[in-house]
Amino acid sequence: MSDLDGAVVVVTGASGGIGRAVSERLRAEGARVVDMDVRPPAEAGGHFVAVDVLDPASVDAAVAEVVEQFGRIDGLVAAAGLSEEPTPAEDMPVEVWDRTIGVNLRGVFLTCQRVGRVMLAQGSGSIVTIASMSGNHVVNVPQQQAAYNASKAGVVALTKSLAYEWIPRGVRVNAVSPGYVNTPLLASKSELHQTWMGATPSGRFATTQEVAAAVRWLLGSESGFCVGTELLMDGGYSLS
Repeated sequence: MSDLDGAVVVVTGASGGIGRAVSERLRAEGARVVDMDVRPPAEAGGHFVAVDVLDPASVDAAVAEVVEQFGRIDGLVAAAGLSEEPTPAEDMPVEVWDRTIGVNLRGVFLTCQRVGRVMLAQGSGSIVTIASMSGNHVVNVPQQQAAYNASKAGVVALTKSLAYEWIPRGVRVNAVSPGYVNTPLLASKSELHQTWMGATPSGRFATTQEVAAAVRWLLGSESGFCVGTELLMDGGYSLS
């Protein structure tokens, strides 16, 4: 029996990419998964709740719905995020900056804060945020992505801050920082694949299932002494 069997786990950004793979992995282990996104996944899986992570009222309503139905929240995977079109920093419209920082950082904060309140009241819970290797390394070739890099560095710092504040009250917070992952978004950038793989010593992209496995480990009890940990899985990109 999985230690997640019967656990109530919220996954944001669950309609595609990493979030979808995480949701499927956790459901396979018996977790009662609540998928959250602005739109439902193409294939129904767990319970779905629509949410706009930029809107505090929307997040409040979504969290309240989960608590009303299940009575508790044991886990959160904050996977909602986006990447802007590559833009030189000096030319970046402030709207692009605000949107990227908003979804990737404000959205993670609001989700963690609201779910965190439930967990703190319970005295238990585990949160995993999805950051990026871009939070540690300026992944700027050939794409220029100052807003994305800054947002993911913020997610790493937020994760560590929440972990320090909340572990005395029974809530663990950790992060997974993937490198290039074979998602539909990555597939749409086929002209850059050789460049990206050439910069990655393993010579390939991660699969969403590999990221989901890392998330599952950090979420569960086997990683119980991990607090504020950032699990970097970048295929060796950061070694050069």
